[in-house]
Amino acid sequence: MLLLSLSLLLLCNVLVLFATELTFELPDNEKQCFYEDLEKDIKFELDYQVISGGNYDVDCFVTDPHDNILYREDKKQYDSFSHTTAMKGVYKVCFSNEFSTFSHKSIYLDFRHGEEEPLIPSMTRATALTQLESTCVSLHEILKVVAESQTWYRLREAHDRTRADHLMERVTFWSIGETVLLFIIGIGQVMMLKSFFSDKKGSVAAMT
Repeated sequence: MLLLSLSLLLLCNVLVLFATELTFELPDNEKQCFYEDLEKDIKFELDYQVISGGNYDVDCFVTDPHDNILYREDKKQYDSFSHTTAMKGVYKVCFSNEFSTFSHKSIYLDFRHGEEEPLIPSMTRATALTQLESTCVSLHEILKVVAESQTWYRLREAHDRTRADHLMERVTFWSIGETVLLFIIGIGQVMMLKSFFSDKKGSVAAMT
């Protein structure tokens, strides 16, 4: 029972740690930015991935408070970026779909900053951990891995489902096109055969 309670507590801590995760829609010919006010010497990390839309690519750039570009990648499906701030101010993360004229994108974003607080207050002291504290730390690390794995699997599932839907649409349209083409060819062949018989009747009448 004690381990169950500790596991629930640690899971809450993991969920709080990943509270900056979000998935948003980016229409075609649009740009969307996110802003974060950070102190100096704060490390932040950025992970993003295009879940659906077009060729699954997007432009992304990160700027500091003076609008200096810290990171820029064009037409990327997914990427990661980490940086330690050199000044205090508002940092900007932007995603651009302006190069696309009709593809609507869905993008996953995970933005983390700062250092994780010690799980146990005694970990800040130069003393050995007790067996219970060591167990808590081990569970915490395992749950972090589980949470990251679940996020990765959710992204893969959403990405693969979108691809499957697009493939099904293409197969459906192709099947409809083939069906229409078969009808056209069949009607054309019938009309051609009827024209052959009409020509023979006309020639016989002329001979008589």
